[in-house]
Amino acid sequence: MSEKTKQLKKMLSYKREDGVDFMSENEIAECDAFCEGYKEFLYECKTEREVASWVEEVAQNSGFSKFDEFGGQLEAGDKVYFANRGKAIILCVKGKRGIKDGVRISAAHIDSPRLDLKQCPVFENEGLAYFKTHYYGGIKKYQWATVPLSLHGRICKSDGSFVDVKLGESEGEPKFCITDILPHLDKEQMERKTSEIIMGEELNVIIGSRPFKDDDESEKVKLNILSLLYEKYGIVEKDFLSAELELVPAYTVDDIGFDRSMIGGYGHDDRVCAYPSLQAILDIDEAPEYTVMTVLTDKEETGSDGNTGLNSSYLRYFIEDLARLEGYEGRDVLRNSKCLSADVNAAFDPTWPSPFEKNNASFINKGVCVTKFTGHGGKYSTSDASAEFCAWVHGLFDANGVLWQTGELGKIDAGGGGTVAMYIANMDVDTIDVGVPVLSMHAPYEIVSKIDVYMAYKAFKTFFTK
Repeated sequence: MSEKTKQLKKMLSYKREDGVDFMSENEIAECDAFCEGYKEFLYECKTEREVASWVEEVAQNSGFSKFDEFGGQLEAGDKVYFANRGKAIILCVKGKRGIKDGVRISAAHIDSPRLDLKQCPVFENEGLAYFKTHYYGGIKKYQWATVPLSLHGRICKSDGSFVDVKLGESEGEPKFCITDILPHLDKEQMERKTSEIIMGEELNVIIGSRPFKDDDESEKVKLNILSLLYEKYGIVEKDFLSAELELVPAYTVDDIGFDRSMIGGYGHDDRVCAYPSLQAILDIDEAPEYTVMTVLTDKEETGSDGNTGLNSSYLRYFIEDLARLEGYEGRDVLRNSKCLSADVNAAFDPTWPSPFEKNNASFINKGVCVTKFTGHGGKYSTSDASAEFCAWVHGLFDANGVLWQTGELGKIDAGGGGTVAMYIANMDVDTIDVGVPVLSMHAPYEIVSKIDVYMAYKAFKTFFTK
C-alpha cells in the first residue's frame, strides 16, 4: 500500500480506537483508581433503595441541600437534590446561565434484574421451607439456579414502622439458593424448550429445613422460619403483604483477568453508568455554564412505569419547579435542554457472535458507546436521536479526549431493548444513549472494562462542564 493510499484511508475511514492505545499510562492508572470506588459502590448497593440512600448521604456530605427545603431562587453554583420515595434521586447544580437556556441531564437507572418475593412468599414442602418469588426484569431464569443469594429490602408495618433487611452479604451470614436437578436425572428437564429449562414458578428459594420442636403442629419447618424471623426482625407472616424484599446474587465484585482489566459483579446494568454520572456531578468544583442534573431512576427494567420510573412525571415536575423560580414555564426549559441517557449496551461477544452485526456493535476497551437509537424491529420504542444532536455529541467528545464508539443492540431482527431515552425525549429534550458496553448483560454476574467505565465518567463530566 502506497503512502498516499494510507493517508487517504486514514482520512476517510472510520476505525474504533483501542483504549490502551488512546490513553497514556497515567490516564490508565487514573482509570484503575477510579474503578476501585466503583467496585466498592457496586458491592455495597445492590438494590435501588440502597443506591438512593447511599447517594443521598454522599450528596449531603458534598454540600447538596434538599430542594424542597432550600427556599428562594437558586444562584450559580448552588447544589440541591430531590429524593423520590427512597428509590430515585435527582442531583442538580445551578449554572451561570438562566434556566431558560436549558439544562443538561444525565439519566441512569439504579434497578437491576432480580428475584422479588411474592406477597405470600413462605411455604413448606416435604420438610423444606421456601420463599416463592416473581422475577423482576428480563432474565434467563436458568442462570439463577444454584447461585448464592442474599436478601435485601424493606418491611413496612401497619403501625408506620419499618425494618430494613440486608442478609447474606457479610462474612458468616447465611445465604439462600434455588436448586436444580442433577444431570443424572434431568432427561425430562432437557426435553423442555431452552426458555423453559427452569420455569418462573420453579424459582423457589430454600430458606430452611429444621422443624419447630412441637409434635402437634403441621408445617413445622415453616413455623420455625417464621419464629426466627420474628426473633430477628420482629415481623409476622402478615407483614410480608407490605414488604418489598429482593433476592440478588451474593457475589463479590472482582477484577477479571490476569491483567485485571475488567470488573465482574452483579448489577453493572445500569449502576456502571449511574456511578460515573454521579461522580461527574459531585466533581464539579465551580458553577457550570448550564444547570446540570444527574437523575438516578427506578423501574427501567420493567418499562419505567410507576411513580419512581421515568415514564412518570417527577423529573418534569422538578424542572417545572426550577423554571418557576426564574419566572418561566417548564416547557421553556425543556425545549432547550440536552440529555445523555446513561445506559449500557451489549458488548460484542466473540463466543456468541451470531446475534451481532459487527460493524454496528460496541466492543470492550473501545470507550463509551453512543447509541443513536435502541428499540426493536423497525425502530419501535425508541427516540432515535437527530443527526444534529449526534454530531454535537460526537464533536464534544472528540474535542475533549473522550474515547467513544457507536453501537446497536444486536442485529435488526435478533431482538433489541430499550432505555429511558424515549421518555425524556418525549418531553421535547434532545436525547441520546451513552453508556458502557457489558458482557453477559442481565446475568447474575456481568463483566465490564475499566477503561470503558472511566470513559463514561469522562463523557458525563465533559457534558456537564464544557
